[in-house]
Amino acid sequence: MRFAAIADIHGNCAALTAVLDDVAALGIRDIVNLGDCFSGPLDAGRTADLLLLLDMNAVQTVRGNHDRYLLETPPEAMGRSDAHAHALLAPRHFEWLRKLPTSMVWREEVFLCHATPQQDDVYWLDSVSGEGKVVLRPQAQIERFAEGVEQSLILCGHSHLPRVVTLSDGRMIVNPGSVGCPAYHDDEPVPHDVENGHALACYAILEENERGWAPQFRTVGYDHMAASRLAADAGRADWASALATGRMG
Repeated sequence: MRFAAIADIHGNCAALTAVLDDVAALGIRDIVNLGDCFSGPLDAGRTADLLLLLDMNAVQTVRGNHDRYLLETPPEAMGRSDAHAHALLAPRHFEWLRKLPTSMVWREEVFLCHATPQQDDVYWLDSVSGEGKVVLRPQAQIERFAEGVEQSLILCGHSHLPRVVTLSDGRMIVNPGSVGCPAYHDDEPVPHDVENGHALACYAILEENERGWAPQFRTVGYDHMAASRLAADAGRADWASALATGRMG
């Protein structure tokens, strides 16, 4: 089995298009999408149209926390990134979001979720220290989140950081990184920045061979400065910096 995993597009249609072109150039047809599709000061509507088209071609998608916020939070109470996306989405896009599962088993061997199986807004492979440093989560905590998941390959997103962790029983957890948002600031559980340090779109290829799963992380260039200008035009200097440099200012 060989397929691509994408996550955390965040309305960045240009980055998504570049990743899809790279996937096609490699001859890969199967793609799974781990959620947080639209939220951000970018191209939520165009991104949604593209994802709906992909959905008709059997791309499997699970719902992320920001996808849930777009459905459950009144527009006047949304954060700026969600509110910007909400205003650009059409009824058909919201209907597609409503149909997405929070997790799923794909082809019997692969478990898909956005963050953890239990919650869509908790980092699985990473934790945040009291000083706001993002670090690898202790193995015992990672294993605890994986209790009850039987599949040999587990895919998650949410942190935007490409990472692979092997569990004590041989199962593998992979975060493919973020297609469309290489850096961001969050206030929960304490204020912290997540920074990839580059402006490239990230995704992963997963291939199963006689030795098990072999993940390959890929980065793809695109016109990230156009995306940065789009964010700046929307009044989001934080996003403009993240998209231009992969750092928060």
